[in-house]
Amino acid sequence: MRLSRTSRRAPVLAALLLALTSTSFAAGPAQAGAPSGHCAHQDRLDVPGAAHQRSACLGDLTTAGLAGTPYTDMADQAGLAAAGTRRPSGVPGIQIDGYFPDASRLNATHGWNHDAQFVIRLPDRWNGGLVVTGAPGTRRQYATDALISDQVLAQEYAYAATDKGNTGPDFFTDGRAPGDAVAEWNRRVTELTLAAKSAARQRYGHAPARTYMTGISNGGYLTRWQLENRPGLYDGGVDWEGALWTVRGPNLLTDLPVTVARSLGQAGDEDLLAAGFAPGSEFLWPYHEKVYWGLTQKIFRAEFDPAYDRHCPGASAGSTPEQIFSACPSDAVYDLAARPASVRKALAKVALTGRIGKPMITLHGDLDTLLPIRQDSDVYAGMVDERGRAKLHRYYTVEDGTHTDALYDTHPDRLRPILPCYRAAFTALTGWVEKGAAPPADRRIPRPASGDVVNSCALS
Repeated sequence: MRLSRTSRRAPVLAALLLALTSTSFAAGPAQAGAPSGHCAHQDRLDVPGAAHQRSACLGDLTTAGLAGTPYTDMADQAGLAAAGTRRPSGVPGIQIDGYFPDASRLNATHGWNHDAQFVIRLPDRWNGGLVVTGAPGTRRQYATDALISDQVLAQEYAYAATDKGNTGPDFFTDGRAPGDAVAEWNRRVTELTLAAKSAARQRYGHAPARTYMTGISNGGYLTRWQLENRPGLYDGGVDWEGALWTVRGPNLLTDLPVTVARSLGQAGDEDLLAAGFAPGSEFLWPYHEKVYWGLTQKIFRAEFDPAYDRHCPGASAGSTPEQIFSACPSDAVYDLAARPASVRKALAKVALTGRIGKPMITLHGDLDTLLPIRQDSDVYAGMVDERGRAKLHRYYTVEDGTHTDALYDTHPDRLRPILPCYRAAFTALTGWVEKGAAPPADRRIPRPASGDVVNSCALS
């Protein structure tokens, strides 16, 4: 039995894993000169099911106004957006922070030391819509404030995000059985969606007319799962390079062992290419070897297959930088197909089917070096087709896009950010749902030869 526990490595994780710091929290006063109706009905707001909540009336709910305050965490957003990304600002309204009942204590934000934390933002000017997301990777609830929240708030949507119920590289210590920690992610998104709809109804007098699910990486996985399993809660979604979990693969446990073998000198570049990593992505491999591959393989293997190697140094996240980021040597020969049925049972708790029930747009960069497109979204698009749901799906391959846009700043001659294409895709989705304007057919989005590649993207 694996019991929830509080990480004892907070200082190291804060410094090394995107400086996930805890902050004090104090409700802020209403801003002087606020528009009429600013923060109306704040005193009525009660998030259903929350064990704790605090609301604040703020003059700007975007990162431009919240940076340096307890109402966002810019460190938790590090590495996701390219420098030069334009960010909307000037959206007054109410922010609610809190947490739902949970036994685990991996999220130290606000000094609460409590998981299942959430943020709900209710702008003064509301278009009647709600956008819901879950944190990418093992980050926390503010991780996509700059990527998603700023833009949708400026478009007058309400916004809600969850930490998924467990955070950080020790996330797999949550839950009683293998697979429970990731399964909780999906439950927490559903929980927050229902609660945010109620909060919007309390603030504005009626429930959202439209609700959209969206996210990047693990947040993209959450989007896929929700539209497959809870389609009645949403009107559509945008999946930005969602992780693919299937019972027998492909998934991270079939994709990443070869990267560990390569780091140990047991495999060559040709082996990675044969495993589905994109030709032309080799310049990204040294970075991913240091930061992503070993860590990602061992923490998800520990989540779904903890019996594989209980004594491997770093089987948990570790307490030093080297231990946290290092590969587990035994993972070089990890073979999912040879593992016992219990591992497939754990994966079945979270597996995707492709049976989406509402319109969805998927974007994926062809140079993604953590979730190789050939082993991920190419496969998932095929699953959607096989389920007879192709009419509900659009799939766009972004030429020279990779898993995190900040790498564009290091390689501006070789990469392009995906965020502007994501924003275009969200606009296309809302037009599809609300006006019946079908988005362009599945296609490859070429990298433009000129123009502002950081802030512009045409889907057609």
